[in-house]
Amino acid sequence: MQDLKGKAAIVTGSATGVGSATAKLLAEQGCNVVVNYTKSKAEAEETMEACRAAGARAIAVQANVAEDDDCKKLVDACIAEFGRLDHLVNNAGTTKFADHTDLPALSADDFRWIYSVNVVGPYQMIKHAEPHLRANGAGSVTNVSSIAGVTGLGSCIAYAASKGALNTMTLSLARALGPEIRVNAICPGMIQGKWLREGMGEKKYDGYLQHQMKTNPLQKVSTPEDNARAILMFIAGSDLITGETLLVDGGFHLGFSPTVAR
Repeated sequence: MQDLKGKAAIVTGSATGVGSATAKLLAEQGCNVVVNYTKSKAEAEETMEACRAAGARAIAVQANVAEDDDCKKLVDACIAEFGRLDHLVNNAGTTKFADHTDLPALSADDFRWIYSVNVVGPYQMIKHAEPHLRANGAGSVTNVSSIAGVTGLGSCIAYAASKGALNTMTLSLARALGPEIRVNAICPGMIQGKWLREGMGEKKYDGYLQHQMKTNPLQKVSTPEDNARAILMFIAGSDLITGETLLVDGGFHLGFSPTVAR
């Protein structure tokens, strides 16, 4: 594992969920962290304090990654506070829950908004972070995508399409930003937690969770902490990995597990 002590990272959308878990895990490794939020100020400050309690420096910055000026503000805040930027985790994302068979449920504005956060946002963050990541000679970008971008499933068609675009962009930028910067993505399956429970509704969430646990080959459904560890692997693991998309889904993408019949 690479030593992260004294390094600095930005984790977008890190007030709660995977972003929060990632910020805390990086702080435990000695990495200073910019905690980012759009609306969840109280939760972001809780994450920031947890990072500080772990022994790292941390600040919380409000910014909407769909806005280019806000992306620049995030990077500028990191440089002003820590004097460097070594790792960027593009975790911020959004969706609209809509049945894939209900085409009228998604408007052009829905598509534009989802893409502005899930695709344009990461691009803008990378654009502003690039010179600082490159200056250190060993920077990394980890995009938080989704199994939806691989299977075409997910909360809505626009979300799945946006994550497919993010996966493709990961490949393009891995080529463009080497050798100094590595670019990878994780593709979580279902993630246990408040965000999905509220979006799907209690009954549907519980049913889908039980179905996944019974039919996935590993019979497990990931937590934010599981995905944070996968992100840390890309950040601090081998420096020979770039352009990869790691499926963190308990084997969901493999289909029905024969172990169910045992």
